[in-house]
Amino acid sequence: MELLAEKSFLVFLILTVVGGGGASFMAGRATALGWQPVWQLVIYMMIFGAGLRFLHFALFEETLGSAYYYIVQTAVIIALALLGFQMTRVNQMTEKYPWLYEKNGPFAWRDKT
Repeated sequence: MELLAEKSFLVFLILTVVGGGGASFMAGRATALGWQPVWQLVIYMMIFGAGLRFLHFALFEETLGSAYYYIVQTAVIIALALLGFQMTRVNQMTEKYPWLYEKNGPFAWRDKT
């Protein structure tokens, strides 16, 4: 396995981080808005990671079956999806139950005292 087999870091940045990351962030938001559990989001992103790997292969002639790049790309999109999920869940909890919870930063809530 050659670790530097990818054509360009710019391709990774644009396709995976910007394109795939934006879509995964929105998927995280949608999962949270539907009150679905976070484990479903992780499964969705694993499938999306395979599709993203295929786009790298089809558009930029990169390796399709590279487990290393699949894991890296999937980790990036899972992280961004969880970010969208958590930010949305904080807003949900503090807006739906304002008498119970208050925001404790952008990623957490706490009990009102």
